[in-house]
Formats: sequence, structure tokens, C-alpha cells
Amino acid sequence: MLFIMLSSAAQAVTLDEIQQRFAQQPVVRAQFSQERHIKDMPQALRSSGELMIARDKGLWWQQQKPFPLTLVLDDSRMVQVINGQPPQIITAASNPQMFQFNHLLRALFQADRRVLEQNFSLKFSDQGQGKWQLVLVPKTSPLDKLFNTITLQGQQYLDHIALNDRQGDRTDITFSNQRLTPKNLTDDEQQRFVF
Repeated sequence: MLFIMLSSAAQAVTLDEIQQRFAQQPVVRAQFSQERHIKDMPQALRSSGELMIARDKGLWWQQQKPFPLTLVLDDSRMVQVINGQPPQIITAASNPQMFQFNHLLRALFQADRRVLEQNFSLKFSDQGQGKWQLVLVPKTSPLDKLFNTITLQGQQYLDHIALNDRQGDRTDITFSNQRLTPKNLTDDEQQRFVF
């Protein structure tokens, strides 16, 4: 019995371990499906597509359904392209609140503990069998005016994000088919960050 307890304790996942694991993933590619539950709407809004997180470049998010939408987030800007229209570029100077949220979004995907601890109270729990959950409770403005909680769940990768906002709405984002290879961006992928 003691052996079982010790071996399961040795297997416990920690937030430091998750951050270290994510830091060793220079490029993650995945598919996503998103459901937005709006309080007074009977049906959820659904979208899906693919994303790529490149540590040196940023986040590339391409929604394919219900309509084409591309978002690119890097250290200095957010670029949004809807249905092939000219790109809209948002910088920290033009929209500081939006930019702060974009910076936070990248921190979520990379489990950047330093950035997360600046903005949230963290409640990390080992869910057993290598699964984990991190509940973020906002402690800085404007995040505390927008969200009640942000919950991250995963195992080897980040598998799910649940955003519970102050209006009683909820957004669930599920990631699948995560891939770490190739470790470097292809030429085509590099172009996705050029605007």
C-alpha cells in the first residue's frame, strides 16, 4: 500500500513541470473547435479551424468555419483578417486593453507562469494519470471586469480552455491533433506571420 502511495505521489504533475514541458515545445500545431454559450441564446455559436504557436513568432489562429478568419498575435501587434479583406492591425499604442489580452492569450498557450501570476490567482491541481487543471481567477483590471475564471486543462498538451465571463457567458475551446514536428516553421508557415 505504501509503495502505491509513493509511486502515485512521484507521478503527480506540477505547474513547474507543465511550464517546463511547454517551454520545450518550440512549435505546436493543432486543430480547435470552439463553442460560445451566450446567456440568452438557445444555441451555442460554434467555430473551428487550426492554430499554430511558435515560441519565436507568436500565435497564428485560423478559423475555417463558419467563416474564414485569421488572427496573428506577436509581441508587438495583433493582425486580424476576415474573409480575405485587408488586414486590421492593432498595436499596444492603438488599443492597450486588447493588446494586454493578446499578450495574456499567448501566456495561456505557453503556460507562462510569470505572466499568469501577475494577472491571476492560480489554482493548479493534478487530475491523475498525467492530467492537470489550472484555474485562473483574475486579480487585475480589466481582466477582473471581464472574467470570473479561465480554466486550462490538459495532459501532454493544453487540451481545453474554458472562459467564464462576467455576463454569464461561457466559451469552451477544445484542441486536438496536436503536433510538435517539424520543430521549425516551414517556409509556408513563416509567411503566415508576415503582414
